[in-house]
Formats: sequence, C-alpha cells, structure tokens
Amino acid sequence: MFQPNMFDSHHHLLDMTHKTPENEMDLIRDDEYESKSGTDIMEAPSGDDQDPNQRPKKKRYHRHTQHQIQEMESFFNECPHPDDKQRKELGRRLGLEPLQVKFWFQNKRTQMKAQHERHENTQLRNENEKLRAENIRYKEALSNATCPNCGGPAAIGEMSFDEQHLRIENARLREEIDRISGIAAKYVGKPMLSYPHLSPGASRSLDLGVGNFGGQTGGIGGEVFGAADLLRSVSGPTDADKPVIIELAVAAMEELIRMAQTGEPLWIPSTENAAEILSEEEYGRTFPRGIGPKPLGLKSEASRESAVVIMNHINLVEILMDVNQWSSVFASIVSRSVTLEVLSTGVAGNYNGALQVMTAEFQVPSPLVPTRENYFVRYCKQHTDGTWAVVDVSLDNLRPTSISRCRRRPSGCLIQELPNGYSKVTWVEHVEVDDRAVHSIYKPLVNSGLAFGAKRWVATLDRQCERLASVMANNISAGDVGVISSPEGRKSMLKLAERMVMSFCTGVGASTAHTWTTLSGSGADDVRVMTRKSMDDPGRPPGIVLSAATSFWLPVPPKRVFDFLRDENSRSEWDILSNGGLVQEMAHIANGRDPGNSVSLLRVNSANSSQSNMLILQESSTDATGSYVIYAPVDIHAMNVVLSGGDPDYVALLPSGFAILPDGPNNEEGGIPEVGSGGSLLTVAFQILVDSVPTAKLSLGSVATVNSLIKCTVERIKGAVLCDTA
Repeated sequence: MFQPNMFDSHHHLLDMTHKTPENEMDLIRDDEYESKSGTDIMEAPSGDDQDPNQRPKKKRYHRHTQHQIQEMESFFNECPHPDDKQRKELGRRLGLEPLQVKFWFQNKRTQMKAQHERHENTQLRNENEKLRAENIRYKEALSNATCPNCGGPAAIGEMSFDEQHLRIENARLREEIDRISGIAAKYVGKPMLSYPHLSPGASRSLDLGVGNFGGQTGGIGGEVFGAADLLRSVSGPTDADKPVIIELAVAAMEELIRMAQTGEPLWIPSTENAAEILSEEEYGRTFPRGIGPKPLGLKSEASRESAVVIMNHINLVEILMDVNQWSSVFASIVSRSVTLEVLSTGVAGNYNGALQVMTAEFQVPSPLVPTRENYFVRYCKQHTDGTWAVVDVSLDNLRPTSISRCRRRPSGCLIQELPNGYSKVTWVEHVEVDDRAVHSIYKPLVNSGLAFGAKRWVATLDRQCERLASVMANNISAGDVGVISSPEGRKSMLKLAERMVMSFCTGVGASTAHTWTTLSGSGADDVRVMTRKSMDDPGRPPGIVLSAATSFWLPVPPKRVFDFLRDENSRSEWDILSNGGLVQEMAHIANGRDPGNSVSLLRVNSANSSQSNMLILQESSTDATGSYVIYAPVDIHAMNVVLSGGDPDYVALLPSGFAILPDGPNNEEGGIPEVGSGGSLLTVAFQILVDSVPTAKLSLGSVATVNSLIKCTVERIKGAVLCDTA
C-alpha cells in the first residue's frame, strides 16, 4: 500500500545530488495547491500501516504569503491563463518557481470552475423541481378529466404535445444534473473517477458463428487492429493526484540513480552466470519507504544491465519520451502503450523535467505467457554531469479499485554521452508480479530475467540502434546485394519491413486486446486461433483474417533453429505454401553486426508452372535474448514501387513468422536436451486471409485448413532440425 510519508527524507536525498537553478523538480516540494489556508501535502500513515517503531511525523503545511496571493489573484482577474513567459516573470517578482505559479493558477481555475458548476447545478435542481411539480399537476388534472362523449374517465393513453415536451425536457435536465453533480463532486474532494482494469472482455469481438472449439462456444473473438483504444479507456490522473505523482517521480529518480550506480551489498554477483541479484534485505534498508511493501501474491524481479550503443544521447532520450517511437523500437516487448497526460513537457526546448502519465502492456512473443500491464509515470531529467535519466514508477496506489498483477518499482535507464555518437546505457528493471499463469515451459526463461528483465531491454535497444543506423545510411553498403538500386529504395524497403515486424509482434502475444481460442486439449503445443476484421486500412488486405499460433520446446540451441529458418536454401523444407519451389534471394540489406540481422526480398519459383512467381519480404533479427524470422507475401507491382523509393505504407501485408527464445539462462551448444539447458522455445504464428469480405462468416473448413497448415509446418521443422542433431 502506498505510504504518503515515503518522501519525509526527500530534501536529504536531493542534497545528495547536484542542484542547479534549472532543476525545477527539486523545488516541486514547495508547490502550493491551496490559495488561502495552505494544504496538507503529506499525512502520516494510520491503522495497520503505522510502523510501531516510527514516531508519528508532523503534518507539513506550506502557505503563500498574503502578498503573493493578492498579486496572483489580481493577475488572475486580468489573465487566468498565463503563458510560460508570464509565469516566469510573475514567479521572479514574487520569489516563486514557475511551476509553483503554474499549479496555483491551475488550482484557482479549478476552484472557479467548481463554484460556477455548483451554482449552475443549484439552478438546474430548482428547475427540475418546478418541472416535477408541473408534471404532478398535469397528472392530477388528467386523472380527474371526463370523456365529453360518454361522461366516463378520459383515456390517457395518448399524451398531449405539451406533456410529451415536458417529459423529454425533464429527462434531459435530469441527465444534465447527474453529469454536473459528478463533475462538481470531483472538484470538491469527492472523486468519482474510475480506472477500469484492462481485460479481454473489454475488447471488441466479432460474432462469426464458428461453433464449438475445445469446449468453448460462440465466436472466436478479439480484434487487435485499433487495440490502443483499450488503453485510452484508462483515465488520466485527477488534479488532486498530481502533487502526489510529482513527489513520487522525484523520489523514484533518486532511487533509480542509486540502484544504477551502487554495487555490493545492494547487488550481489550471481554464482551461476554473469548476472547480478538484488538483495531484497539490503534494498529494504536502503529504500525504506518506496511505494510501499510488496503486495501478497506478488514476487520480486530485479535486474541490471549496461551496454554501449550506436546512438547519441539526445536521440535515445527522444525515443524513450515519445510513446510512438518507444513502442516501435521495443515492438517485441511493448505490445501496446498510450500517453494519458503530459504533466510537464520539460524546459529549455528539451525533455529535461518532462513528466508524463502512461499505460503500457509488456509481452513475451507467445500466447503461453500473460502480458504485464502497468499504469505509471515517466520522468526525464538531465543531471549536472550531463547524464540523462528516464525513470518509470507505478501509480497503482492511485487506482484503489484495481487489483494489480504487476507493478513497477523505480525502473529505467541512465544515458551517458560518449564520443563519435555513441552512448553508454545502464538499465534497471525492478517489478513485482504475479507470474503463476505462465506456462511451465516458459517459467525458467521468465525466472531468469531474460523474458522481461534489463538484459532483454538493453539487447533489444542495441540491436535496434544498429538497425536505425542502417536506415539512416545514405549509401548502399557492400552488404547490400540484388535489385536495390537507390538509397531511397533501400529506405522504403526497410520502412516496409519495420511495419511488418511491428504488425507481427502486436499479434503474437497474449495481449488483452484479443482473445486466443484453443482448438483442442490443454498441452503447450496446442494451436490457438483468433479472428480479426480488417477494414479501411491500406496497410492490410480487407477481409477476415484468421491468426493461428503455437509454442513448443525443441532440444536444439536457438542459433541452430534461427539459422535454419532464415536460410532461403532450406525454406522448402518447412514452407508448405512454396510448394517445393526454388527460393532465390533477390535483395539483401544487412542491418547489424550479426549476419543474421538482415532484410531480404525472396522470389519463390513455383514448381507448378501454372502459378505465378511469388515475392516474400523477410526480416531476420537476433540478439542474446531472442531471435525472430518474420515474413509476408508481397505483390510484385507494389514491391517495384517500393524499390523505386515509393511510399511503402500502401503495401498490404499479412506477416507470419517465428519467435525463437532460449529456454533458460544456461543456454549453450550441446548438452542434455532438458528445459533450461540449451533448448529453444519456438513460437510459430500464421496470418491467413480467409475471406476478402469483412462481414463474411468464418467457416469451419477455414479453421481446419489453417490448423492443419500450422501443425504440418511444426512437424516439418521438428523433423528437419532434429535430424540435423542426430
């Protein structure tokens, strides 16, 4: 549970770091959120949350002087929305920081709005009472009326025009009253805001009438196209929460820096591998308050990793603070993300001091590993030595109605500038999570930290920095071969491949944006399917798309599986759709140090002369934590436009592919084929357009065909790679 007095030692922590006049967050503690009587920013814990060994802290108040209030009141009457320049000038005159002035004006506007709405609310209630009395009078008049023809009671089945109008107006006013009552209640200290927990039931589904599969009835639902709508349904913070969020972000930044820079006894070297283990006992002593004790049912995961990457520090900070770039670079980890509210855009034209509330979903590329959802604040700060830091910390304590399965303690990275456009990145991941739903074959991987830990974030960033450097290259390197004749064509092809990879990663995991349906049994290698409707998207063919995926273990090292699947010469051994045709690489773009990191354009010369030749766009990528081979059939004419430097966004793609992960931390060549001792976790995922009409019904035959296709592919892969190891 969140303990507000966690920040009692905040000034002491700030004194341990470098201070500059530009360091506005160091001064946030003095912000004023009440114009007359001051505000109680922190309260001592009570009840079971009270530490019996800790003396109760006095509540701290801070009031503006009467002169400061009068000056700001006078300025407010002239200009209730001052800009940055005006806030700075006013703050200079009154001895206040611009951020303090900003929050005073924000709170003043809130008070004025609440007063206005309470007045309007009262007027509407009075009007409603008048209408209610008028309705009663009409009813009494009608009940006493007699029929002029027979002298009996008059029939009241038909209302007069005036009465209908009054009823409609009454209903409208009632809705308006309820709405304004809710708004007013929120601003006078009775928040009515709810934060719905993301769940599969919240997603839009398609009723396709597919009958029964694996004991489930109804349609195979779930639509990942537009999945960010789910995350946007999570509301941003209230005005009352913002001071707490700022305090939390500042304390989280201090914790991240110490976590990144402190060695033993906080971090203990592991005897099994090169990783470090966080001492929870030492962590509790070093950071006694934090975001509160670990909730029951959650276990701690903590890891730290460093690397030198080929990207300058400014671009790295921009990637981390721009949600679209962040989710693109880390597409294999971040399945969905949304910035809910930007509390501060930073100062001096950069992200120093930027503060934003976000929600995101993190994944492993397999339906067998549940995603991890987080609601958090992200804070960016440049320190006096030039080092940049970006930290996340969960805000679940501000969502009392939700039950969190995962929460982020201060996590993020430090970025140090190096010569020649390089940067050193030190990453810390520290979460508390309920991972009981993870399938048994993935537990060693998750427990090792390779699935969600710092090593995966850093390895992914390193590989993506190499890819981005390749995209930005203006020349055609010696590693590029084939039909690419211009730098523009090269960039267009890489951009198309990037969209293909993002589309694949978005749809292969166990995201709550869509629901997988198991076709049979309950084993790990069972095929799971879902349908999606594609409409009005130039990047996808219109119609009904059937996705199928399965994950299984192979007693073969990941590198051997990766090399087999990416090699065009061995493609005919597993690709049923190529019909045994000869596969030729028409273009090749190297985009990393490892030869496995590349984008290729393949031509399949079908053995059946009646079939036209087919082009396949393929990207393969690998790092220490996982490998991918992702491909999609592409139209020849559309690809010619791309190779000429045309816009790749209008090329329709339905990517399929493979995610190859190590089965545990001790993954070496050879050895006994046991889980965690050198094997691979392979996920096979297909997307098939089963009907070009989006409103069509899915047939059982289509599902059976895709099920047969994926199972046959799996058997071919097993036969080929296991035969090589025999």
